[in-house]
Amino acid sequence: MMIIGIAGGTGSGKTTVVRKIIDQLPAGEVVVIPQDSYYKDSSHIPVDLRSNINFDHPDSIEWDLLIHHIQELKAGHTIKQPVYDYVSCSRQPETVLVRPSKVILIEGILVLTQPLLRDEMDLRIFVDADSDDRLIRVVRRDVVERGRTAEMVLDRYEQVLKPMHLEFIEPTKRYADLIVPQGGNNIAAIGMLSQFIRTKLHE
Repeated sequence: MMIIGIAGGTGSGKTTVVRKIIDQLPAGEVVVIPQDSYYKDSSHIPVDLRSNINFDHPDSIEWDLLIHHIQELKAGHTIKQPVYDYVSCSRQPETVLVRPSKVILIEGILVLTQPLLRDEMDLRIFVDADSDDRLIRVVRRDVVERGRTAEMVLDRYEQVLKPMHLEFIEPTKRYADLIVPQGGNNIAAIGMLSQFIRTKLHE
């Protein structure tokens, strides 16, 4: 089993990189563990205050559960991955069964911030992208998928996303074994990464 962490700023293209890696590997050999599934449940917080939750701070994630689940998968056990709803900002009662696989991709903006989680990884990747490009992607995503207005997204970017990126996410580049510039558009880097994974799996 190979555990790979894929981090990078919000809107950097991490999900695109993950999808393209999966496309270049044998079907059924890759499982993706999204950091976003492990946001702490906020159903106890009044609905009108949930939009103020700082999703870009490490304290918003239930790291102990995520690390435990990775260890369970490495031990050959099936896990029940949480389901988080961004619209209601709450964890859903249903879960997703995830079975062990040859490659486990842990994807999320903060996955390289945690020493214990990094220790579980065989390869650490940081997906990099220009800040303007990231902002454009964030606006498009949050308006369409999360029911926010463009003004809400821009305010949140200025007040939360940018300072959190500079404080917590950008510094984790130092822990990366590989930095992928231009996000999902870097076909050459993704191709070399996929080939590296295939080689390791065949050793």
